Amino acid sequence: MESTMRKCKVGVIGGGPAGMTAAIAAARRGALVTLFERNERVGKKLLVTGNGKCNLGNRALSEQAYYGSSSQWIKDSLERFGTEDTIRFFQGLGLLLKERNGYLYPACEQAAVVLDVLRTELRTLGVCVRTNSRVQRVEKTPDGKIALHIGEETDYFDSVVLACGSKAAPRTGSDGTGYELAAGLGHKVTPVVPALVQLRCRENFLKAVSGVRTQALIEVVHHGKTQVSEMGELQLTDYGISGIPVFQVSRVVNYLLLKEKEVTVRLNLLPDYSSGEYEMLKASRRLLLRDRTVEEFFTGMLHKKLMTLFIKNAGLKPGQMAETADKEAIEKVFALCRQWTLHVNQSNSYDNAQVCAGGVDTREITRDMESKKAPGVFFAGEIMDVDGKCGGYNLQWAWCSGYLAGTASADVQADKR
Repeated sequence: MESTMRKCKVGVIGGGPAGMTAAIAAARRGALVTLFERNERVGKKLLVTGNGKCNLGNRALSEQAYYGSSSQWIKDSLERFGTEDTIRFFQGLGLLLKERNGYLYPACEQAAVVLDVLRTELRTLGVCVRTNSRVQRVEKTPDGKIALHIGEETDYFDSVVLACGSKAAPRTGSDGTGYELAAGLGHKVTPVVPALVQLRCRENFLKAVSGVRTQALIEVVHHGKTQVSEMGELQLTDYGISGIPVFQVSRVVNYLLLKEKEVTVRLNLLPDYSSGEYEMLKASRRLLLRDRTVEEFFTGMLHKKLMTLFIKNAGLKPGQMAETADKEAIEKVFALCRQWTLHVNQSNSYDNAQVCAGGVDTREITRDMESKKAPGVFFAGEIMDVDGKCGGYNLQWAWCSGYLAGTASADVQADKR
């Protein structure tokens, strides 16, 4: 006997990675899906991920690579849709993959090809994609449906997935309106700040070392205690500091800046040396190179621009002999190489941020990504208070949350809500 059960009608708000995945997952479950995108085309933000190479995920997947309202909730979600699931998902779309040091990429290293296979699947499944469509309000109706207000038009759905993104990279259409939609449904939105972003410092002397790259351990210090630390290639700019280790700690710095005028960061530019090894290096240098000028005495330790800056900051004069130079000043230069302190007074804006920290509190969301405040409404992607480190973790969250939300949204029956 042919089933007379009506297909679930699902609306997805946002045509980014999470939204497209949610639409595909819902359509595969037999739902009638409409995808609303405010831009002229879907996937605009996907095209700029990983410098256009699109780092899809990471083998070293763990909740420890993420921040958010509930680490256990994040862990449970990733266990339900992890890296292997992402690989199977994209292989099923016909995308060839490659792996480099645990990082997953499309074989061609082109984000545009990832978008192509997603758009092809949307068309194949019959998903109705409505571009240039901005949803202004979401509300529950007395009969259990979800109403979406787009301009003067109102559409009704059995379930809706909010995948509107964050405030990061507003040029791609992310302006934070999703937070307003969620708040309108009664959700708590934790403070939102730029993350994976460059940091700006008050020290003007950084212009003298702009362009220098060096390995470093960066520590964020608050009230004398290290809050977070990361090691990697540091990039010095005329306004501050950049590079992956800076990106990784930027969310912590920005949250501290909500309460403080500036935040202290401490840089160890010789992180491969233990304290004991560094003391031996200093002693050896004093013994072997004491008959040189201070510039020559420190040559070979770090980039020339850095050593010139440190020598100047220590009050040493060019051409001065190291043997007769002030011992405390010499020691200060040595100390700066391992404990260089800078003061961050702001980060770059959302325009430069790869993601945002903060968002819809996940303690108000079920394991199926469904709202506890407004059943029938689901969440996917950056709109939630989940942000990952560099390395494909944020796209992995998009695929994970999008797939879980889309799958569950297709099973909603309006008359049971």
